[in-house]
Amino acid sequence: MSASFRLGIIGFGEVGSTFAQGLKGVMASVSAWDLLLGDDAAATSMRARAEEAGVHACAGMAELCERSDFIISAVTASNTLAVAKEAAAHIGQGSWFIDLNSASPGTKQAAAGHIDSAGARYVEAGVMTSVPPYGIKVPMLLGGKHAAEMLPVLQGFGMAVKHASDKLGIASATKMCRSVMIKGLEALVIESFTTARHYGVEEAMIATLQETFPQIDWPRQGEYFYSRVAQHGKRRAEEMREVANTVREAGFEPYMAAAIAQKHDWMAARARGGSFASVSKKPRWQEWADGLLASREQS
Repeated sequence: MSASFRLGIIGFGEVGSTFAQGLKGVMASVSAWDLLLGDDAAATSMRARAEEAGVHACAGMAELCERSDFIISAVTASNTLAVAKEAAAHIGQGSWFIDLNSASPGTKQAAAGHIDSAGARYVEAGVMTSVPPYGIKVPMLLGGKHAAEMLPVLQGFGMAVKHASDKLGIASATKMCRSVMIKGLEALVIESFTTARHYGVEEAMIATLQETFPQIDWPRQGEYFYSRVAQHGKRRAEEMREVANTVREAGFEPYMAAAIAQKHDWMAARARGGSFASVSKKPRWQEWADGLLASREQS
């Protein structure tokens, strides 16, 4: 298989732009389409960012598919299926469609049905940790009937990929079950630390955590959790709703996943409302907590 692909990125946010930049050197061309490119208020800055990165900004999905035979879907979880369905109407025969999105096994299977019915080749990818700071070397699990064929190609690009299963949904299930723990820890830390800050018991509380789990630097971990959820809470909440779907598909009520999604949405709303406008460039977790406490007092 030739490694001289024409790369198309659907979703030119943090993940999509990272993969565009990281793979640019091994691709014949790189194009991108993002819904914001159709938004007058956001299109100018996004086109400028794409041009600076050497990426062609497309006018729509049809142009992206026409210019690409190796497509990476990197959109928000709630758009996973809609994007696959739209791409299937334009994608070329034999083209590759790599789905990086955080979606349930059922959603991935439905997305694959659209792409495969169009004569293209769908591969699910479970992204197993935050893309920064790994870039294209972020650990990923590949799944689906075409995954084994794609594996050596992506490895040749320098990507840290492993074959999970020929069965669709295994890679996604692994990712989704992990997210219950990781996004859950984020939500728990934010709720626990902020409440402890209110009562003035944060030092005593964290000391007990440090004694029980000495391998974790809790203040530093807290800083990271607060910052990531403040910046990406909306996207994380969408992912957790897909996690809830994953739990439902397993036959259980997703009490925890639903609560985690709600907490991340709440944090994202506080960020949009300016609760963290006064935090420093490298804030300690206490600054994030104080922003939440202040917004509570003002509401």
